[in-house]
Amino acid sequence: MKNDMKLIDYLAVRRSIPAFQMSEPGPTTAELEQILTLAVRVPDHGKIAPWRFIVYRGEERVRIGEELLAMALQKKPDLSEEMVNVERTRFTRAPVVIAVVSTAAPHVKIPEWEQVMSAGAVCLNLLMAANAVGFVSNWLTEWFAYDERAHPLLGIRPGEKVAGFIHIGSTTFPATERPRPALSDVVTWVGNGD
Repeated sequence: MKNDMKLIDYLAVRRSIPAFQMSEPGPTTAELEQILTLAVRVPDHGKIAPWRFIVYRGEERVRIGEELLAMALQKKPDLSEEMVNVERTRFTRAPVVIAVVSTAAPHVKIPEWEQVMSAGAVCLNLLMAANAVGFVSNWLTEWFAYDERAHPLLGIRPGEKVAGFIHIGSTTFPATERPRPALSDVVTWVGNGD
């Protein structure tokens, strides 16, 4: 396979945009279907699709934010005004939020770890698919991904785990680079090369 310079160029500058820097417009239903169709093209040992999506749009995001705020205030009644606003707007920062839910479970042939990794691959593919369709994106988890009290509100079933909440929208902010690890810090070479 020859180098695909468009893909190489994209990967060289791929960058997440903070959710609080996102705005309308978000993807239409047709664009979301295209994004989700692209996102599921990931390694999936056994073809079991050990993940699913929950798409949050419109005014439901406001209602969810209010309920998450109420849960946060139960834990910390003395939240600052700034943090109250942060909790209230967790699902309204971006026009669309997509939960990638891991449904990994014991399987006769497929290790659970591989199923979890497949859900992670879906998250990354979802980011790249949103970018390919012309939107910015960010992969977040937040406290409510790990708080089972919030799961019924978010449509997460018992035994499932949140791999990530993918925020998708537009932005007027420039993408800025962040430090990346030096290869010498993260690569171990085994054997001789060219």
